[in-house]
Amino acid sequence: MKNFALIGAGGYIAPRHMKAIKDTGNNLIAALDKNDSVGILDSYFPDADFFTEFERFDRHLEKLKRQGKKIDYVSVCSPNYLHDAHIRFGLRIGANVICEKPVVLNPWNIDALEEIEKETGKQVFSILQLRLHPSIIALKEKIDAAPAGKKHKVDLQYITSRGHWYHASWKGDITKSGGIATNIGVHFFDMLMWVFGNVKENNVKEHTKTTASGNLELEKASVNWMLSIDANTLPAEAKAAGKRTFRNLSIDGESFEFSDGFTELHTQSYKNIIEGKGFPLSETKKAIDLVHKIRQA
Repeated sequence: MKNFALIGAGGYIAPRHMKAIKDTGNNLIAALDKNDSVGILDSYFPDADFFTEFERFDRHLEKLKRQGKKIDYVSVCSPNYLHDAHIRFGLRIGANVICEKPVVLNPWNIDALEEIEKETGKQVFSILQLRLHPSIIALKEKIDAAPAGKKHKVDLQYITSRGHWYHASWKGDITKSGGIATNIGVHFFDMLMWVFGNVKENNVKEHTKTTASGNLELEKASVNWMLSIDANTLPAEAKAAGKRTFRNLSIDGESFEFSDGFTELHTQSYKNIIEGKGFPLSETKKAIDLVHKIRQA
């Protein structure tokens, strides 16, 4: 049984990490969040110690270490702009780190973290759950088996409506979230490059607080993409059906469906990491570099 500490227990994604820790037969020792609305802990680890102040959390983990109860992994689910600092903390206390997307906001942060990995002998792993989705694995196998030189036409639309709260939170601050392309798009860009190859050309058409769009020329595909949190960009049929989320991926004019099958991907990610098959920092570089360039464009 591995011991875990979790940073960012009150966020949207944290319960998936709690479930993954529990489902893989491990234990959450301590959790941190500046907000105390974390009753979800009771569903998974009611005995976990909880802190709202980083300093007390830090001291508690040091105390446990002196008592011989070391932390094997630190799971980072904090706001994007804090990932770098929290990953560094995990490595410095002698733990491996599992971090939500985006692992960091800037590509040079990855280089610095890789140096700390060498110093500490510990590793950082990112959650790239789309690479574990059965339909996407099958798609990659199909694309890899296609004749050399074949170029595919890909269209990606992802609209996930958000209310006014979004812009008042850290997510609405591009310096903290990285903006739309980073916050809700980084895992799609990682998936596209994993399947269709490296970026040859990157053209950004729009990047506002609510919508981003552009064109990517990849080794094996031309990609038109659009990401939005604005409900006004929903297609008429989605609005008529009362939907607030719309996801569409088409390849060579054919719709590619991968809406289902997400519920266990975090658990599978944790299982792979613990078995030594996780995605290291080097696997995240291309997507982090791309979303940084989109943001700067």
